[in-house]
Amino acid sequence: MIDPKDIDRRLYDLYDEYCHTIMSRRDFLQKASAMTIAGVSGLAMAQALLPRYAEAQTISFTDERIRATYVDYPSPGGTSGDMRGYLVEPAAEGPHPAVIVIHENRGLNPYIEDVARRFATMGFLALAPDGLSPVGGYPGNDDDGKVLQKSLDQDQLKTDMLNSARYVQSHESSTGKLGSVGFCWGGGVTNYLAVEMGVNLHAAVPFYGAAPDSEQVKDITAPLMVQAAEMDDRINAMWPGFEAALQANGNDYVRYLYEDTGHGFHNNSTPRFNEDMAALAEQRTMEFFKKHLA
Repeated sequence: MIDPKDIDRRLYDLYDEYCHTIMSRRDFLQKASAMTIAGVSGLAMAQALLPRYAEAQTISFTDERIRATYVDYPSPGGTSGDMRGYLVEPAAEGPHPAVIVIHENRGLNPYIEDVARRFATMGFLALAPDGLSPVGGYPGNDDDGKVLQKSLDQDQLKTDMLNSARYVQSHESSTGKLGSVGFCWGGGVTNYLAVEMGVNLHAAVPFYGAAPDSEQVKDITAPLMVQAAEMDDRINAMWPGFEAALQANGNDYVRYLYEDTGHGFHNNSTPRFNEDMAALAEQRTMEFFKKHLA
Protein backbone atom coordinates (compact mmCIF):
# COMPACT_ATOMS: atom_id res chain seq x y z
CA MET A 1 0.00 0.00 0.00
CA ILE A 2 1.34 3.43 -0.97
CA ASP A 3 1.99 5.86 1.86
CA PRO A 4 0.24 9.22 1.17
CA LYS A 5 3.53 10.97 2.02
CA ASP A 6 5.17 9.16 -0.90
CA ILE A 7 2.70 10.46 -3.48
CA ASP A 8 4.26 13.20 -5.56
CA ARG A 9 2.72 16.69 -5.31
CA ARG A 10 2.16 16.64 -9.08
CA LEU A 11 -0.21 13.70 -8.64
CA TYR A 12 -2.17 15.60 -5.98
CA ASP A 13 -2.39 18.57 -8.34
CA LEU A 14 -3.54 16.32 -11.18
CA TYR A 15 -6.14 14.73 -8.91
CA ASP A 16 -7.39 18.19 -7.92
CA GLU A 17 -7.74 19.07 -11.61
CA TYR A 18 -9.60 15.80 -12.20
CA CYS A 19 -12.00 16.53 -9.35
CA HIS A 20 -12.79 20.08 -10.43
CA THR A 21 -12.89 19.88 -14.23
CA ILE A 22 -14.52 17.70 -16.86
CA MET A 23 -11.44 15.45 -16.94
CA SER A 24 -12.56 11.82 -17.04
CA ARG A 25 -11.17 9.07 -14.86
CA ARG A 26 -9.61 7.50 -17.95
CA ASP A 27 -7.79 10.75 -18.81
CA PHE A 28 -6.69 11.18 -15.20
CA LEU A 29 -5.20 7.69 -15.07
CA GLN A 30 -3.61 8.02 -18.51
CA LYS A 31 -1.88 11.27 -17.57
CA ALA A 32 -0.75 9.77 -14.28
CA SER A 33 0.63 6.67 -16.00
CA ALA A 34 3.03 8.85 -17.97
CA MET A 35 4.83 9.69 -14.71
CA THR A 36 7.28 7.60 -12.74
CA ILE A 37 8.58 9.09 -9.49
CA ALA A 38 11.46 7.50 -7.57
CA GLY A 39 10.74 4.21 -9.28
CA VAL A 40 7.04 4.24 -8.34
CA SER A 41 4.44 4.22 -11.08
CA GLY A 42 2.33 7.36 -11.32
CA LEU A 43 -0.59 5.11 -12.18
CA ALA A 44 -0.27 3.30 -8.84
CA MET A 45 -0.16 6.64 -7.02
CA ALA A 46 -3.21 7.88 -8.93
CA GLN A 47 -5.21 4.75 -8.13
CA ALA A 48 -4.33 5.19 -4.46
CA LEU A 49 -5.91 8.65 -4.54
CA LEU A 50 -9.35 7.40 -5.58
CA PRO A 51 -11.91 7.36 -2.73
CA ARG A 52 -12.59 4.30 -0.57
CA TYR A 53 -15.80 5.15 1.21
CA ALA A 54 -16.49 1.83 2.96
CA GLU A 55 -13.16 2.05 4.77
CA ALA A 56 -13.74 5.69 5.75
CA GLN A 57 -17.00 5.38 7.72
CA THR A 58 -16.62 6.62 11.31
CA ILE A 59 -20.25 6.61 12.52
CA SER A 60 -22.55 3.75 11.60
CA PHE A 61 -26.03 4.60 10.31
CA THR A 62 -27.31 2.26 13.04
CA ASP A 63 -25.47 4.12 15.83
CA GLU A 64 -27.78 4.28 18.86
CA ARG A 65 -26.99 7.97 19.45
CA ILE A 66 -28.74 9.06 16.26
CA ARG A 67 -31.77 8.56 14.04
CA ALA A 68 -31.08 8.84 10.32
CA THR A 69 -33.54 8.92 7.43
CA TYR A 70 -34.00 10.34 3.95
CA VAL A 71 -36.55 13.13 3.63
CA ASP A 72 -38.26 14.83 0.71
CA TYR A 73 -39.30 18.48 0.73
CA PRO A 74 -40.31 21.19 -1.74
CA SER A 75 -37.73 23.42 -3.39
CA PRO A 76 -39.49 26.19 -5.32
CA GLY A 77 -37.27 27.77 -7.95
CA GLY A 78 -34.78 24.92 -7.77
CA THR A 79 -33.77 22.31 -10.32
CA SER A 80 -37.09 20.47 -10.30
CA GLY A 81 -39.20 21.96 -7.49
CA ASP A 82 -38.43 19.09 -5.12
CA MET A 83 -35.44 18.00 -3.07
CA ARG A 84 -34.23 15.03 -1.06
CA GLY A 85 -31.77 15.01 1.81
CA TYR A 86 -30.25 12.87 4.52
CA LEU A 87 -31.64 14.01 7.88
CA VAL A 88 -29.86 12.87 11.04
CA GLU A 89 -31.30 13.65 14.48
CA PRO A 90 -29.74 13.07 17.88
CA ALA A 91 -31.53 10.27 19.72
CA ALA A 92 -31.90 12.59 22.71
CA GLU A 93 -35.09 14.59 22.95
CA GLY A 94 -34.98 17.93 21.12
CA PRO A 95 -35.25 20.50 19.84
CA HIS A 96 -31.67 20.86 18.61
CA PRO A 97 -29.67 23.53 16.80
CA ALA A 98 -29.64 22.79 13.08
CA VAL A 99 -26.70 22.36 10.71
CA ILE A 100 -26.79 21.98 6.94
CA VAL A 101 -23.89 19.88 5.62
CA ILE A 102 -23.17 20.67 1.98
CA HIS A 103 -21.43 18.21 -0.29
CA GLU A 104 -18.62 18.62 -2.79
CA ASN A 105 -19.16 18.87 -6.56
CA ARG A 106 -20.40 15.32 -7.01
CA GLY A 107 -23.57 14.90 -4.97
CA LEU A 108 -24.29 13.34 -1.61
CA ASN A 109 -21.63 10.67 -1.31
CA PRO A 110 -21.02 8.41 1.73
CA TYR A 111 -18.33 10.71 3.15
CA ILE A 112 -20.76 13.62 3.50
CA GLU A 113 -23.43 11.35 5.01
CA ASP A 114 -20.86 10.27 7.58
CA VAL A 115 -20.08 13.91 8.39
CA ALA A 116 -23.79 14.54 8.97
CA ARG A 117 -23.89 11.63 11.40
CA ARG A 118 -20.88 13.06 13.25
CA PHE A 119 -22.73 16.33 13.80
CA ALA A 120 -25.80 14.50 15.08
CA THR A 121 -23.72 12.63 17.66
CA MET A 122 -22.64 16.06 18.95
CA GLY A 123 -26.21 17.23 19.47
CA PHE A 124 -27.04 18.91 16.16
CA LEU A 125 -29.96 18.27 13.83
CA ALA A 126 -28.04 17.70 10.59
CA LEU A 127 -29.34 17.79 7.03
CA ALA A 128 -27.13 16.77 4.12
CA PRO A 129 -29.05 17.65 0.94
CA ASP A 130 -28.37 15.80 -2.29
CA GLY A 131 -28.13 18.35 -5.08
CA LEU A 132 -28.47 15.49 -7.56
CA SER A 133 -31.80 14.25 -6.18
CA PRO A 134 -33.82 16.03 -8.91
CA VAL A 135 -31.92 13.99 -11.51
CA GLY A 136 -31.99 10.65 -9.71
CA GLY A 137 -29.64 11.27 -6.80
CA TYR A 138 -26.00 10.47 -6.20
CA PRO A 139 -25.27 7.76 -8.80
CA GLY A 140 -23.01 5.66 -6.60
CA ASN A 141 -19.69 6.90 -7.94
CA ASP A 142 -18.00 10.29 -7.98
CA ASP A 143 -17.20 10.30 -11.70
CA ASP A 144 -20.82 10.18 -12.83
CA GLY A 145 -21.78 12.41 -9.92
CA LYS A 146 -19.34 15.09 -11.06
CA VAL A 147 -20.71 15.03 -14.59
CA LEU A 148 -24.31 15.13 -13.38
CA GLN A 149 -23.71 18.05 -11.04
CA LYS A 150 -21.90 20.05 -13.71
CA SER A 151 -24.83 19.53 -16.09
CA LEU A 152 -27.29 21.26 -13.76
CA ASP A 153 -28.23 24.93 -13.80
CA GLN A 154 -25.93 26.25 -11.08
CA ASP A 155 -28.26 29.02 -9.93
CA GLN A 156 -31.12 26.56 -9.53
CA LEU A 157 -28.81 24.17 -7.70
CA LYS A 158 -27.84 26.91 -5.24
CA THR A 159 -31.54 27.64 -4.76
CA ASP A 160 -32.01 23.97 -3.85
CA MET A 161 -29.35 24.40 -1.14
CA LEU A 162 -31.01 27.59 0.11
CA ASN A 163 -34.38 25.82 0.34
CA SER A 164 -32.68 22.93 2.13
CA ALA A 165 -31.25 25.32 4.71
CA ARG A 166 -34.68 26.84 5.29
CA TYR A 167 -36.22 23.37 5.56
CA VAL A 168 -33.92 22.14 8.32
CA GLN A 169 -34.08 25.48 10.14
CA SER A 170 -37.88 25.29 10.30
CA HIS A 171 -37.99 21.56 11.11
CA GLU A 172 -40.04 20.62 14.17
CA SER A 173 -36.89 19.27 15.83
CA SER A 174 -34.92 22.48 15.24
CA THR A 175 -34.44 25.34 17.70
CA GLY A 176 -34.37 27.73 14.74
CA LYS A 177 -30.65 28.38 15.11
CA LEU A 178 -28.85 27.40 11.91
CA GLY A 179 -25.24 26.78 10.95
CA SER A 180 -23.82 25.83 7.57
CA VAL A 181 -20.72 23.78 6.85
CA GLY A 182 -19.62 22.84 3.36
CA PHE A 183 -16.67 21.25 1.63
CA CYS A 184 -15.10 22.33 -1.67
CA TRP A 185 -18.14 23.27 -3.81
CA GLY A 186 -20.15 23.13 -0.59
CA GLY A 187 -17.72 25.57 1.01
CA GLY A 188 -18.52 28.07 -1.71
CA VAL A 189 -22.23 27.43 -1.21
CA THR A 190 -21.82 28.02 2.54
CA ASN A 191 -20.44 31.46 1.65
CA TYR A 192 -23.40 31.91 -0.71
CA LEU A 193 -25.85 31.05 2.07
CA ALA A 194 -24.13 33.54 4.37
CA VAL A 195 -24.79 36.23 1.75
CA GLU A 196 -28.34 35.18 0.88
CA MET A 197 -29.67 34.40 4.35
CA GLY A 198 -28.19 37.34 6.22
CA VAL A 199 -29.40 37.37 9.83
CA ASN A 200 -31.18 34.03 9.35
CA LEU A 201 -27.86 32.16 9.24
CA HIS A 202 -26.16 32.13 12.62
CA ALA A 203 -22.75 30.56 11.85
CA ALA A 204 -20.88 29.51 8.70
CA VAL A 205 -17.85 27.25 8.24
CA PRO A 206 -16.63 26.93 4.64
CA PHE A 207 -13.92 24.32 4.09
CA TYR A 208 -11.68 25.39 1.16
CA GLY A 209 -14.63 27.03 -0.57
CA ALA A 210 -14.77 29.72 -3.24
CA ALA A 211 -15.14 33.24 -1.87
CA PRO A 212 -18.20 35.34 -2.67
CA ASP A 213 -17.88 38.51 -4.73
CA SER A 214 -16.45 41.29 -2.58
CA GLU A 215 -19.49 43.52 -3.07
CA GLN A 216 -21.72 40.78 -1.61
CA VAL A 217 -19.82 40.52 1.68
CA LYS A 218 -21.77 43.47 3.12
CA ASP A 219 -24.82 41.15 3.30
CA ILE A 220 -23.06 38.63 5.57
CA THR A 221 -23.91 38.86 9.26
CA ALA A 222 -23.12 35.29 10.37
CA PRO A 223 -19.81 34.70 12.15
CA LEU A 224 -17.42 32.91 9.78
CA MET A 225 -14.79 30.28 10.41
CA VAL A 226 -12.80 29.82 7.19
CA GLN A 227 -10.96 26.48 6.99
CA ALA A 228 -8.13 26.59 4.45
CA ALA A 229 -5.44 24.21 3.21
CA GLU A 230 -1.85 25.40 2.97
CA MET A 231 -1.29 23.86 -0.47
CA ASP A 232 -4.45 25.05 -2.20
CA ASP A 233 -3.35 27.84 -4.52
CA ARG A 234 -6.65 28.07 -6.41
CA ILE A 235 -8.77 28.80 -3.32
CA ASN A 236 -6.13 30.69 -1.36
CA ALA A 237 -5.71 33.20 -4.20
CA MET A 238 -9.26 34.40 -3.42
CA TRP A 239 -8.53 35.10 0.24
CA PRO A 240 -6.88 38.56 0.15
CA GLY A 241 -9.89 40.12 -1.57
CA PHE A 242 -12.32 38.23 0.64
CA GLU A 243 -10.52 39.28 3.81
CA ALA A 244 -10.32 42.92 2.71
CA ALA A 245 -14.08 42.96 2.20
CA LEU A 246 -14.69 41.25 5.56
CA GLN A 247 -12.53 43.81 7.32
CA ALA A 248 -14.18 46.72 5.52
CA ASN A 249 -17.58 45.39 6.57
CA GLY A 250 -16.55 44.70 10.19
CA ASN A 251 -17.44 41.01 9.97
CA ASP A 252 -16.80 38.54 12.78
CA TYR A 253 -14.45 36.02 11.18
CA VAL A 254 -11.46 33.78 11.79
CA ARG A 255 -9.38 31.85 9.25
CA TYR A 256 -7.26 28.81 9.94
CA LEU A 257 -4.60 27.74 7.46
CA TYR A 258 -3.69 24.11 8.10
CA GLU A 259 -0.03 23.25 7.70
CA ASP A 260 1.05 20.64 5.17
CA THR A 261 -2.47 20.09 3.82
CA GLY A 262 -4.02 20.19 0.37
CA HIS A 263 -7.51 20.80 -0.92
CA GLY A 264 -9.83 18.12 0.48
CA PHE A 265 -7.75 17.37 3.57
CA HIS A 266 -10.87 16.73 5.66
CA ASN A 267 -12.12 13.96 3.37
CA ASN A 268 -10.98 10.73 5.02
CA SER A 269 -11.79 8.52 2.03
CA THR A 270 -8.64 9.44 0.04
CA PRO A 271 -4.92 9.94 0.82
CA ARG A 272 -5.46 13.71 0.67
CA PHE A 273 -6.81 13.23 4.20
CA ASN A 274 -4.64 14.68 6.94
CA GLU A 275 -5.83 12.98 10.11
CA ASP A 276 -4.40 15.42 12.64
CA MET A 277 -5.41 18.60 10.80
CA ALA A 278 -8.85 17.22 9.91
CA ALA A 279 -9.51 16.34 13.56
CA LEU A 280 -8.43 19.81 14.65
CA ALA A 281 -10.57 21.51 12.00
CA GLU A 282 -13.59 19.40 12.93
CA GLN A 283 -13.13 20.09 16.65
CA ARG A 284 -12.93 23.81 15.97
CA THR A 285 -16.05 23.61 13.80
CA MET A 286 -18.05 21.80 16.49
CA GLU A 287 -16.98 24.30 19.15
CA PHE A 288 -17.79 27.20 16.86
CA PHE A 289 -21.31 25.91 16.26
CA LYS A 290 -21.87 25.16 19.93
CA LYS A 291 -20.91 28.76 20.73
CA HIS A 292 -23.01 30.47 18.09
CA LEU A 293 -26.00 28.12 17.86
CA ALA A 294 -26.64 27.68 21.58
